Amino acid sequence: MIKILIVEDDPHIAKMIAAALDIVGYASDQCADGKTAVSRILHESFSLVLLDVMLPGLDGFGVMEQIRSKGVPVIFLTAMQEVSDRVRGLRSGAEDYIVKPFEVVELLARIEVVLRRTNKAEKILTYNDIQVDLKRHTVKKSGKIISLTPKEFNLLTFFMQNTDIALTRERLLAAVWGYDFAGETRTVDIHVQQLRAKLKLYDRLVTIPKLGYRLEKSP
Repeated sequence: MIKILIVEDDPHIAKMIAAALDIVGYASDQCADGKTAVSRILHESFSLVLLDVMLPGLDGFGVMEQIRSKGVPVIFLTAMQEVSDRVRGLRSGAEDYIVKPFEVVELLARIEVVLRRTNKAEKILTYNDIQVDLKRHTVKKSGKIISLTPKEFNLLTFFMQNTDIALTRERLLAAVWGYDFAGETRTVDIHVQQLRAKLKLYDRLVTIPKLGYRLEKSP
């Protein structure tokens, strides 16, 4: 089970992040000051830490100095936008540095990248009778192997990692085809149609008019 510590002194932001993590199946816990964060990170087990920089008592950079030896991946979340601050954060050992305000979908995508890069990501994803093995790059439905193209596989994986979240076609293009992909959003529509047909997701992978798609949360 992936467990993430949210170190954030703004209760509204912390609650929003916790809700987003819960939707995609990550467990989370929260604390609101640097000293408590250090104690918890050193004495408990977390897959990842989302660390605000501007904290009471001990700021995020100070926290990072004290927990670096633990080896837990850290993503800084901060309103500090100066390039020098980003450089300092990354040089301190953080895996990523996200400037507030941020989109929840972007945060979840970057969390997944860090977890995968640090070998802490889930290797098996499950949705109803669909099972995706990320290591073997296979998909099964009711125990039967389903043949998907590489893009279909990546698109399905992204939907399963972001269930019950409205995803625009542009966001899907960026996540699956890359930010520099110059294709049309029709590309997404075609691949979604193929996923629906191959995995019988007609009632679960729904179209959001004038926006994109959402994979309904598994019942």
